[in-house]
Amino acid sequence: MNSRQRRGVILLILSVLCALGAFAGVLSVVHNVNSKVGPEVTAYRVRSDVKPYTTLDAGQFEKTEMPKRWLSDNAVTDLRQIQGKIAVTTLRKGSLLQTDMIVDQPALQPGQQEVAIMIDAATGVAGKITPGSHVNVYATFAGKKEGDPDQSKIIVTDARVLDVGQITALDPDQSKNQQQPSEAVPITFALSTLDAQRITYAESFAQRVRLALVAPGGETSVPDKDRTYELATDK
Repeated sequence: MNSRQRRGVILLILSVLCALGAFAGVLSVVHNVNSKVGPEVTAYRVRSDVKPYTTLDAGQFEKTEMPKRWLSDNAVTDLRQIQGKIAVTTLRKGSLLQTDMIVDQPALQPGQQEVAIMIDAATGVAGKITPGSHVNVYATFAGKKEGDPDQSKIIVTDARVLDVGQITALDPDQSKNQQQPSEAVPITFALSTLDAQRITYAESFAQRVRLALVAPGGETSVPDKDRTYELATDK
C-alpha cells in the first residue's frame, strides 16, 4: 500500500468517524428533546363557547394530543369526567378543559323535588337517556268515553333526569297484555310540584308513557296548541 492509498484509507476512516459522531449528536438531540417533552397524552379542547351552568356532553369538546409534562394536573383526560357536570363559568372556544372549570350538577334547584316513575325499557329509554339528560315526557290516553278519540299529550317539557335505574321485569300476569311493557326502568326526575303531579298522573292513568331526548341547547318550550295530538285532526 503506497502513501496515497494510506491517505485514502485514513480519510475514509475519518469520514466514517465523523458520520458516527454526527449520528450520535442527532440521537443526543432527540433524546434531549424527548426528555424535555416527554410522552404525549390525550386532552380536550372546547369546540365553541359554552355558557355557565350548561350541562356538559362529549360533543362540546374535541380531542387533542400534547406532552404530558405540559399538561396541568387538573386537566381533563377522559370525557367520563364530565358526566353529571355543568360549566361553572363560560368555557371559551379553544380552551383546554380542566376540572376546576366544571362542578357537579346540583341534584335539585329551589322549588324542585325528586320524582321517580317506571318507563318502558324498550320504547322509553333505549339506552340513550342518562343522568343529566333533558327530556320531554309524552303520554297517550284513551278517549274519556266511547267514541272519543285517543290522544297523545306532552305532559312535561325539559325534565332533567337525575338517575336511571336497572331494568326491572314487570308482573308476568300484566305483561300478557300486549299493550303493556314487560320490562321497565325507574327514571328519577328533578321537577316542580306541578310537573311532578303531571308525570305521576300520566304514570297512573296513561296507556303508555314515553321519553323524548332533547338535544343540548335545543328549544324545549312547546306551544299549547302543539301539546295535544289527535289522529283525526292531523292534516
